[in-house]
Amino acid sequence: QVSVVESGGGSVQEGGSLRLSCVASGGYTFCIYDMKWFRQAPGKEREFVAGIVDGSSTYADSVKGRFTISQNNTKNTVSLQMNSLKSEDTATYYCLRDRRPTSSRHCTSNWGQGTQVTVST
Repeated sequence: QVSVVESGGGSVQEGGSLRLSCVASGGYTFCIYDMKWFRQAPGKEREFVAGIVDGSSTYADSVKGRFTISQNNTKNTVSLQMNSLKSEDTATYYCLRDRRPTSSRHCTSNWGQGTQVTVST
């Protein structure tokens, strides 16, 4: 049973901080995944926020210098530390356990249900 669960969302004022966490489990043990965060604001398309791809961190330009992604040693938990939050960061944040292209075709990518982040002025 595959499970991807986000937590840590909430409401903060501009300039505040939040820390999101994502725990992924299940699936074949031989699968290789990259962990990524996306977000979707009302009326907008889902967009990439940050990811750890093949051990390297990558960020959208809009969050560079403010957000930090990290992963635990077992690689089943990824966190997103969000500082200096802006009203435009308001969105539902989704975790993606993303199947690496070199993984077996039996491996699948899986999304979490999302966690809401609201930043007020």
